[in-house]
Amino acid sequence: MKSRIVFIFVGILLLWSMLMMRAAYLQFLPNDRLNALQNRQFKTKITLQARRGAIVDRNGRDLAMSATAYSLYADPKLLENRKVLARKIAKVLNQSPEAVYSKIKDGSRRFVWIQRLIEQDKADEIKSWDIRGLSFVEEWRRVYPNETLLAQTLGFLGIEGQGLEGLELGYDQALRGNQKKVIIKRDARGRPLINDGLMFTENPDGNELKLTIDSDLQYTLESELQNAVTTFDADHAVGIVLDAKTSEILAMSSAPSFDVNKAMTTPSNYRRNKVVTDGFEPGSTMKALVIAGALRDGTVQPNTKFFCENGSYKVGDKIIREAETKEKFGDLTVGEILAVSSNIGTTKIAFKMGADRLRQDLLDFGFGQKLGIDLPGEARGMVQALPWRPHLLSNISFGQGVAVTPLQIANAYAAIANGGVLNTPFIVQSVRDSETGETTETKVKPIRRVLTAEQAAQMRAMLLGVTTLKIGTGANARVDGFMVAGKTGTAQKVNPNGRGYLKGAYISSFAGFIPANDPKFVIYVAVDSPRKAYYGATVAAPLFARIASYAVRKEGIAPLMLGDERTVNPKTKKAPLVIPKIVKSEPAKPVLTAAELDQATAMKTGDSVPNLMNLSTREVLRRISGQDIKVKFVGQGIVSEVLPSVGSQLPADKNITVILK
Repeated sequence: MKSRIVFIFVGILLLWSMLMMRAAYLQFLPNDRLNALQNRQFKTKITLQARRGAIVDRNGRDLAMSATAYSLYADPKLLENRKVLARKIAKVLNQSPEAVYSKIKDGSRRFVWIQRLIEQDKADEIKSWDIRGLSFVEEWRRVYPNETLLAQTLGFLGIEGQGLEGLELGYDQALRGNQKKVIIKRDARGRPLINDGLMFTENPDGNELKLTIDSDLQYTLESELQNAVTTFDADHAVGIVLDAKTSEILAMSSAPSFDVNKAMTTPSNYRRNKVVTDGFEPGSTMKALVIAGALRDGTVQPNTKFFCENGSYKVGDKIIREAETKEKFGDLTVGEILAVSSNIGTTKIAFKMGADRLRQDLLDFGFGQKLGIDLPGEARGMVQALPWRPHLLSNISFGQGVAVTPLQIANAYAAIANGGVLNTPFIVQSVRDSETGETTETKVKPIRRVLTAEQAAQMRAMLLGVTTLKIGTGANARVDGFMVAGKTGTAQKVNPNGRGYLKGAYISSFAGFIPANDPKFVIYVAVDSPRKAYYGATVAAPLFARIASYAVRKEGIAPLMLGDERTVNPKTKKAPLVIPKIVKSEPAKPVLTAAELDQATAMKTGDSVPNLMNLSTREVLRRISGQDIKVKFVGQGIVSEVLPSVGSQLPADKNITVILK
């Protein structure tokens, strides 16, 4: 009996020792599987987006940025007087009390979002209540500090922070970076606990995009396009400025524009980047490219003559006439056909080329296909399949019966301007990796050579004649002190709801480059359905001239001292040889108001931070124009604070931060 008791005691002691050893093993020695089970039971994660990368222009100015925002959440179990609290929160957040109360009324819940992405002033007010059970997570929200500037190109984001249009969509993966994980502890029943606050695990921010866009030139383009829409009572206008040698996009816009910060409430027609997405019949701007193709094929030379039938030419059962019935041209050289924009002359050139050759030339210049721009939604346009009836061949020769995008027209003219090479247009200059700091530059991508250097020079000379010859249609595109080459266009507008054309509706356009002797800028503008005038020479050519004038003067290009001798002698029809006199010039400065003049004087007298208080974003940009100062915008509205403070010494890097409210 005694031995049995001893045996039982020893057995119990051994079991107890084994349990103690097991407990010590579990308590003190690491075990990955058990740690994982513990974390899964007592912790949970909330997934938040990382800070989205910035988009800046070629000079480093912010175009899109991520500003700090706060997301409010609650632990309903810890909240007291939930109905009263709901009314209090709703008043600050501009919500209905019922909506807020429906989220926090269930006292058994331990975590609920009340509102995401709240402005800092509202978050600060709620924080000041110091209510147990309410807390914030710091997130980001997308801010476009320049509001309407480059709106259609930048695009915008959806509610979940995903790119929906423009660069935000095309470079969504690069911009958004990785996601942010917020780790929250849970109780034994798996309910979130917020008493101990939140722990963040942050992944690197998204990459930064640096664009080829010049914000000052972009602002000028947008202002001029909107002015044209207003002046001529037009439906809309589009414009694009390319670097003549590389096809970098320096400015691009459609008017009317919109505030990107309010994109979700803006009609889709305003948000569309029509320069890239919309095809239309270009009219007479196409004549230059038809003639360029004829030069390339050896069909004509600049001095080849065609009889222009005194204004009336029968093609099949149709009569081809000039744009003005009073125009009755006889024998004209190819250069003169381009200068006077003769429909009949261009038709005869196309007939001499033949449909097969002309169609291939148009394809080679980039029409009827995507150019490969780094933006979503690029349209192909349309070059109809063969065979072409004679009347269609005639129409296509002067820009009807074919659909092109503004981007395609501008890029084709850039090939003439740069010596004959068609390049792929691009808008992203570089992408900088936020984690490594490594920058990937975009290289110029030639597509094909479409003209020899000699043929391109011949085309530049003929396009110069459009603006300098007294018989030319482009006189209104002239820029004092600079040689301009280009072509006017006036096209009937296609009826979108049926066959044929809309009565009395036209698209007025001008395509050209400046300076013609050494092209730097290629500019294309088009005004849709102007009602107070409609010829390209009247509507679009002056618009081109204003944009071109700003571009060359901002660039600091020296003008040529040219007088009226630029024009052709009407008796000899030959232009005299003029040796230009070069003069020095400085980049043009904007006209300042008295207050701005005082400010500019103050800025020149020292390296102090300028007074930008109570100005809008655009007023700030105008105020610092021409100054070696880089501004970072935070928030929306008008300037409420400048860092460093106004009047203090500028930092060595010339960077200042402007807080908008």
